[in-house]
Amino acid sequence: MAESELSNSAIADALEELGDLYELDGAIVHRVLAYRAAAKAVREASVSVAALALEGRASELPGIGKTLQEKILALAQTGAIPAAERLRAKFPPGLIAITRLPGLGPKRARLVHSELGVDSLQALRDAALAQRLRTVRGLGPKLEESVLSALVELDANPTAHASPRVVLPRALEIGQELVAGLAARAGEGAHIELAGSIRRQADSVKDIDIVATTISEGGPQILAKSLSKLEQIEQVSSAGKAGAKARTHSGMGVDLRIAAPGQLGNLLQHFTGSGPHNAALREAAVRMGLHVSEYGILNDATGATDTYETEHHVYQRLGLSYIDPELRENRGELEAARGGTLPQLIELADIRGDLHSHTIASDGHNTIEEMALAARDRGYEYLAITDHSASHGFGNDVSPEQLRRQIELVREANTRVQGIELLAGSEVNILPDGSLDYDDELLGELDWIVASVHTSFGISAQAMTARMITAMEHPLVDAIGHPTGRLIERREPYALDLAAVFTAAARTGTMLEINANPARRDLSDVNARGAARAGVTIVIDSDAHRAGTLANMRWGVATARRAWLTATQVANTRPWPELEQRRKRHAQQRR
Repeated sequence: MAESELSNSAIADALEELGDLYELDGAIVHRVLAYRAAAKAVREASVSVAALALEGRASELPGIGKTLQEKILALAQTGAIPAAERLRAKFPPGLIAITRLPGLGPKRARLVHSELGVDSLQALRDAALAQRLRTVRGLGPKLEESVLSALVELDANPTAHASPRVVLPRALEIGQELVAGLAARAGEGAHIELAGSIRRQADSVKDIDIVATTISEGGPQILAKSLSKLEQIEQVSSAGKAGAKARTHSGMGVDLRIAAPGQLGNLLQHFTGSGPHNAALREAAVRMGLHVSEYGILNDATGATDTYETEHHVYQRLGLSYIDPELRENRGELEAARGGTLPQLIELADIRGDLHSHTIASDGHNTIEEMALAARDRGYEYLAITDHSASHGFGNDVSPEQLRRQIELVREANTRVQGIELLAGSEVNILPDGSLDYDDELLGELDWIVASVHTSFGISAQAMTARMITAMEHPLVDAIGHPTGRLIERREPYALDLAAVFTAAARTGTMLEINANPARRDLSDVNARGAARAGVTIVIDSDAHRAGTLANMRWGVATARRAWLTATQVANTRPWPELEQRRKRHAQQRR
């Protein structure tokens, strides 16, 4: 392998494999985690890590020290890491493939190999079908079932994980770097803008779409050639005056489209998408005797193609109100635009407070006062401090005695920090039976309670739904945090009857959260829209674990916009005195 051919994804794959091999070999957990963290840093790097290693600079990346620099250099120069070659020789080739299956991993792969002699995917399938996996201590029928399901999925789509999607903030960061790099080389009169799923603010992104216009002579060719000169770009597969296609060092595809300024509206509308939205738009246009594309709108009657400088004019020509990019998913937005019933979407500036944040009392990184000052700097009127409760399950939780002291500390900070109201709260764990892990007397001392599921994800949909509804029926629970437990591209939502949950939330007056952590965005846009339609009040929270991640609120607002939500449907667009009176504990007192 030539040095220039080694991509970041190939280096990351090699480091991940080395971590898996060390875990198979029984290495200490810190060593294994170090390789996985390094692989993540390499995969997300926006420049060539092989080039950095050849210059002796790979250690500039987070989590990569001298030893890993040497291993990456060896891989870049020879195509192999000697330590991986030695470890690979110790295990059957099929064992590595087994470690990649969901629910297994290196520890369980080593266990089934030592106990049952399983050394390949086929041997694993045979053992599962023969119900031999359940005979191994610590496994069981459920694992057997999940293994067979994973093998079926792998058979149906063997390349499903070959090009993973990237969560929106990281994709946006890369996209903005590309736009800035192109703008610096394009000269005056150029307009360069992100489109695609980034502009629609989707949860995750596979490719980066960029649209550009230029008025300078030779501008399109300059723009297309400029893409290959950007340090973020690994490879350009095609380039011409209409655009270019490329791939970044982080493995994301890039599609640059170039047109004349008078065509910008058509180009931006088309490449913002989504595909289903554009297909529905084309069908509607055909019924009007028109044909819509990135090149313009063709009138069948006259044979003329009209182009437009803005998207507003494109939609206007088609008899539609302007449709915000977040709504372009073919979920009824064309009908609403035709009938003038599109919502006035919530904006980040509408948010007046954050009701889910953590401090050093649990797993946060800042003090109460530091979080308060950061929230005040964001213009918030209130902030709830909601550290994890007694049975969070991951350490750094707050015992009942500690919570009583935390309440005092929040009250004291509230008197010191002017210009913001601090609320003493807790993110209380919902136990498997739906009960909470603090007694009611202690809960009654809190200003705000968000209840969340952090343990026992694998119970049945019926049990999880009953668990959630029981928690919502508690008179002091204000909101349910990250209600489906999903982690984008990492963990599927747990089994749950959402319709029943929405009905119970509306009945009990319990708010449901859009958790703005970009790895969660939970509720999702589809589920948040369903909840709002069922009459549920939504709250958008950052779930900040440090002062800087209070800024995650923007991703929650993005989800709310994709869910068609207005400011009036979101609780924390209200001043605290008004919101406080709308909580169910006060509604129950008024009855």
